[in-house]
Amino acid sequence: MKRFLTFVLLAAVEAASGQQTNMATSVNSTTVNTAWNALDESLFLKGKEFNFGKIPQGKPVIHIFEVINKGSDSLKIVNVQASCGCTTPEWERDKAVAAGGNTRITVGYNAAAEGPFTKMITITYNGTQTKVMTISGEVWKTPATSAPENNKLGDLKN
Repeated sequence: MKRFLTFVLLAAVEAASGQQTNMATSVNSTTVNTAWNALDESLFLKGKEFNFGKIPQGKPVIHIFEVINKGSDSLKIVNVQASCGCTTPEWERDKAVAAGGNTRITVGYNAAAEGPFTKMITITYNGTQTKVMTISGEVWKTPATSAPENNKLGDLKN
């Protein structure tokens, strides 16, 4: 019986010390996440996603994302990288965005392939911080030939 009580007591002490460790980890994790989110909030996107809807095949399209610096220091966009070569981002590479200022990122999509698409564009700023934008839509296949001539069009005019 003594051994059993000793075992139960040791298990209870171990469980209590594990909870304290988890609580400390949780507090540290929360503190780190709060600090990280505060840093991450300097780059604000007016619309992180854009859906082109249905677009014709072979007709490139563009969308302009507006970027606002909500931080207290200047913001430098280091790189804007698309998930594939059919998506081309353009931005002012040499310009830092002052606190409270804004800039634009123009994203072009080459609608060569038929079907639905979703493309991710990653913005790297202030060294190593990142944000992701998304474009999507559906490319419909354009007819290979023009529409046939309607010989009955004259009948409609009468």
